[in-house]
Amino acid sequence: MDIVTPSLDQVLPKVDSRYTLVSLAAKRARDIMDGSHEVTAERTSIRDVTNALEEIYEGKITYKRLSNTTK
Repeated sequence: MDIVTPSLDQVLPKVDSRYTLVSLAAKRARDIMDGSHEVTAERTSIRDVTNALEEIYEGKITYKRLSNTTK
């Protein structure tokens, strides 16, 4: 089993919850796999999820929390 770098403990402070991190990393990994968006970090892994986590950790991938407008 390969060790993922950066670790989840290193990446978690970049987002507001584990759910956000998983969702953001999964969406970014799908984008990388589809080739629909350019990879913003130097690829250090063959795994797209690891590359997505690296981009989030480096601050190259961010998110914006939309306010909840439904009541």
